[in-house]
Amino acid sequence: MIGPVKNHRHEQVTVSIDELVPQDHFLRTVDALIDFSFIENIASPYYCPDNGRPAIPPITLFKMLFIGYFYGIRSERQLEKEIQMNNAYRWFLGYSLTDRIPDHSTISFNRKGRFEDTTVFEQIFDETVRQAQAHGMVNGRLLLSDSTHIKANANKNKFIRKAKPEKVVSYLGELEQAVEADREAHGKKR
Repeated sequence: MIGPVKNHRHEQVTVSIDELVPQDHFLRTVDALIDFSFIENIASPYYCPDNGRPAIPPITLFKMLFIGYFYGIRSERQLEKEIQMNNAYRWFLGYSLTDRIPDHSTISFNRKGRFEDTTVFEQIFDETVRQAQAHGMVNGRLLLSDSTHIKANANKNKFIRKAKPEKVVSYLGELEQAVEADREAHGKKR
């Protein structure tokens, strides 16, 4: 027997966002092992302490960029949408189900305006990697390839071992390209 279709879309329930994120989720591991409080010290010189409206905490903004980096989200506009929809992302950032997510332009302004021509991104990326290495999350012994064409080094008796550091700059460049493409598509000026 086929039962009636139930529609609970407008049902209001009381739930903690913590209950909606699986205990073994990757972002729970990151949150437990990486202490992001160092971001405040690095970024605070670029904020005005006594004027203007309250800023989105720099820890939140950088965690948003880490989500984009971890999950391959190559557009700030798309990053905003993904955070709006994904409970684990909201949990990682400390947002509730009803909190308003920062606009993609806020992410872009901070990335492009506030921290441009600084080493803030590199400092934060390096410290995060250092903490991840200290907890055994990364060790540089395994290289995963995403089908990028690479020159083969097939001779087992003759090889050179090199570590290629991942630069946060390339991710930031991809974000900037996405912003420029969006501006052109919508006929906006720089």
